Amino acid sequence: MITVISGTNRSNSECLKFATLYFEMLRESTEEEVRLLALEHLPYDWFHSEMYTRQAESLTRIQDEYILPATKFVFVIPEYNGGFPGSVKLFIDACTVRKYTSNFKGKKAALVGIATGRAGNLRGMEHLTGVLNFLGTIVMPNKLPISRISELKDGKGEVIDEETLEAMRAQALELLAF
Repeated sequence: MITVISGTNRSNSECLKFATLYFEMLRESTEEEVRLLALEHLPYDWFHSEMYTRQAESLTRIQDEYILPATKFVFVIPEYNGGFPGSVKLFIDACTVRKYTSNFKGKKAALVGIATGRAGNLRGMEHLTGVLNFLGTIVMPNKLPISRISELKDGKGEVIDEETLEAMRAQALELLAF
């Protein structure tokens, strides 16, 4: 199973649009099960001072459905203050309270950085690579920075830039073979 993670808890995010597009590309390219996890849709009853000793049932369900059965992940992460969103790190930390090595160790991941600026969240992808490597995740070397995302869409908010779409498709196919 492959889990595509939209890496922000911001409502109606651009990140979710790109994650959904990537999710659809994967579903069209494989018979393997592909799931989409949008951090903006998570309940946050697990975020409390005792989260590192007692996992909330809502997080256990999400972990059982999206994280533990996955063999591969795609993290689509927007640039926040020169890095990746804290909600991604908090989610990873919360999952590792239970079944630490079964969550990410030995699994593979592709990273997609999105930004309104020109760097495509290169720093954020490197930061996240370090965290995932620490957990034993094998991060695909071909990271995909997508810059100036507002220029890549039509008036309806759909990504129409062919170079971007082709780069996403190529990375998705590479992940399937990885």
